[in-house]
Amino acid sequence: MNILFLCTGNSCRSIIAEATFNHLAPTGMQAMSAGSQPTGEVHPRSIALLKSKGIATKGYYSKSWDNLPMTPDIVITVCSNAAGETCPAYLGDVMRAHWGVEDPAKATGSDVQIQDSFEQAYRLLRARIEAFLQLDPSILNDRRALQTRLQAIGQSES
Repeated sequence: MNILFLCTGNSCRSIIAEATFNHLAPTGMQAMSAGSQPTGEVHPRSIALLKSKGIATKGYYSKSWDNLPMTPDIVITVCSNAAGETCPAYLGDVMRAHWGVEDPAKATGSDVQIQDSFEQAYRLLRARIEAFLQLDPSILNDRRALQTRLQAIGQSES
């Protein structure tokens, strides 16, 4: 099963989700990330955060959804509608879900406040990824049930 974490810039949230998913996922599941308008670089705080959590960062880079190595089975957008962001609409016959997360790259304030924004994005994405990975494997073959669970996971704030 291939999961695509998608946002606009592919510099923070989708990269954090991709690396975290791949760190936690069992064999046979893989994540990738992309952006509709990639910035071309991964935010340095994203790399530092992942390293601090013991998550490998080698090979992760900001890329366009036009250059995916494979077709995803599930596309999860991570942009924040609450912040007025427009989520890119992936074209293709795939299951879609939205797991909105505020963009830590746009955080302002002190260095501590900005770092807290990155930590908060990581905690929320990790909790949602863990919830996905804890689903009963039988649900992965039930498209309607899986869609419902993916949407419910995206609504969780823990």
